[in-house]
Formats: sequence, C-alpha cells, structure tokens
Amino acid sequence: MRNYFTQDDEKLKWDDGETRTLLSTVVCDITSRHSTSALGVSGDYIIMNAPDWVIVIPEKEETFLMVKQWRHGIKALSVEFPGGVVDKGEEPEAAAKRELEEETGCKAGKLIKLGELSPNPALFDNHVHIFLAQELQSTGTLHLDEDEFINCMELSKQEVFDGIGTQQFPHAMMSTAMMFYVRYKKNCGK
Repeated sequence: MRNYFTQDDEKLKWDDGETRTLLSTVVCDITSRHSTSALGVSGDYIIMNAPDWVIVIPEKEETFLMVKQWRHGIKALSVEFPGGVVDKGEEPEAAAKRELEEETGCKAGKLIKLGELSPNPALFDNHVHIFLAQELQSTGTLHLDEDEFINCMELSKQEVFDGIGTQQFPHAMMSTAMMFYVRYKKNCGK
C-alpha cells in the first residue's frame, strides 16, 4: 500500500505529557492527557484506556452465526457477530477462539485474522481484531459470563449484508468487520 504520510505531516504530530487517571471502571480507565502540538498549542485531552476487543465472523457455507444481546448504551437489542474483550495477557487469536465458543457453542477448525484497527482513535487507545471462523464444530454448550444473556441464530449472508446499519443491526463495528470479510473474499477469489 502507498504511504500517505509525508515529511510535511510532521507538523501535525503532538507530544504527550503527563497523564492522569480520572476514573477507573471495569470497562476502561478515563484519563486526561496533556499534549503539545508541534506548533506549540497545548491542552488536556480525554482518552479512554480500554483492553483490545475481538470480533469473530463465524461462517458456514451460505450463512453466518450471529448473536442477539442487550446493549446498555442504546437500551436496545442488537444482532451482532460474536466478540468481546481480550483478557489481560491473552493473545487476540486465543480471545477470538474463546469468545466464539462461549457465545455460539462452536469451535473453529480454521481461524483467519482479517485485520485490526482502532475503533475510535479520537477517544480510545485500544484496537479491535477481526477474525473469520470457518469449519465450525458445535460443542452444544454456551459458556456465558454471569451478566451475559445471548440468543444465537444462523442467518443467510444476504440477510446480514442487508441488515447492517438497520435498527436491528446497529453496531458500527459489525459493518467494519463485514468490510474486512468482503475484502478478504475479493482477494481470495471466493
């Protein structure tokens, strides 16, 4: 891929100063980071320090396994690919395998990393890792967290493509995962 950053862009960079933790939660730490631009402008910026996340696209021949769950932020149900937090000390691939089995009761015979990106680089310092799970084998058992309630379902690929961005499929990171999936399939000729 072409490098879009040039020497002229150096003036866009900022140097970090002191960081203070304002609030620690189970999900993330809210911090205030003092930063100074290359042109001398400085200020305090709010950054959320969160663990990395994984999203797993469980693919059968013409279907995806999806999960339905309550999302507190929007106070609504959401249809999504399985996923979750990468535990401290855990590799993203191991987290993807764990989350797939916990939320769908399936193991992947083949797990392919499609990519990673920053979910919101303006506010978060973490990354989300996208995986494709193929050759699924059912264990028949979900292993959900104490406060995790999920209904698993199998939908045609077309239903998921058509659903992304609707009221029932509101999670923006799912459309990002789908973009990684489409790019992978295009490059693999499948």
